[in-house]
Amino acid sequence: MTPSELETAPKSSSDALEEDLDDLPDEVEMSLFDHLEELRQRIFQALIAVVLGVVGCFVAVKPIVRLLEIPAQGVKFLQLAPGEYFFVSIKVAGYSGLLVASPFILYQVIQFVLPGLTRRERRLIGPIVLGSSVLFVVGLVFSYLALIPAALNFFINYGADVVEQLWSIDKYFEFILLLMFSTGLAFQIPIVQLLLGSLGIVSSEQMLSGWRAVVVGAAVLGAVLTPSTDPLTQSLLAGAVLGLYFGGIGLVKLLGK
Repeated sequence: MTPSELETAPKSSSDALEEDLDDLPDEVEMSLFDHLEELRQRIFQALIAVVLGVVGCFVAVKPIVRLLEIPAQGVKFLQLAPGEYFFVSIKVAGYSGLLVASPFILYQVIQFVLPGLTRRERRLIGPIVLGSSVLFVVGLVFSYLALIPAALNFFINYGADVVEQLWSIDKYFEFILLLMFSTGLAFQIPIVQLLLGSLGIVSSEQMLSGWRAVVVGAAVLGAVLTPSTDPLTQSLLAGAVLGLYFGGIGLVKLLGK
């Protein structure tokens, strides 16, 4: 068969399917200014959602504060400066409002990038968004139920016979909010692995071969992300990171990558 005949020969169904997966179904010609205008509108809408979320959480901030005080096990909190609790309330409402508005923010991001994605890439959006959301919430719960109580128990028991436990409310919430959100971000590791594996950038064998570096990295990550210096909290987070990493390798292997 000559080269010209090869070019005109009918393609197999598998080849046609591959080409179809690489198509851009919603491809629309837009100028740079049109893209910038759409980006501006979506950022503006996301900011409105964040403001509404923060205002709503500020109105109901007292129950949120009481919920976050539970891991302190009855330790008394002090307001060491005028208006300290007010600014703490704003901080708690800010984090909570951002969390409440995050689904809408994620929706705006997806709608902005969707026209530039192929059918193959679009098939990854649903599992990635769902998995990322679930893992972030699991990270928050893990931090609230395991990391924060472990860290606070260490500090309370360490100074129990020497000092009376009276904590600054601002420092306490700065500690737990940072720990919770950093843990939620750390729990995104399997999602990053799935993306790298699905795009063919890194295989499961390559991920597994670097396990020694990952163990060291998990220990460093546990020390960096935890605002406390106690070894128990750092070990718990490092262990969770390692479990997530090896779990991610298993998921990538299930995909045949």
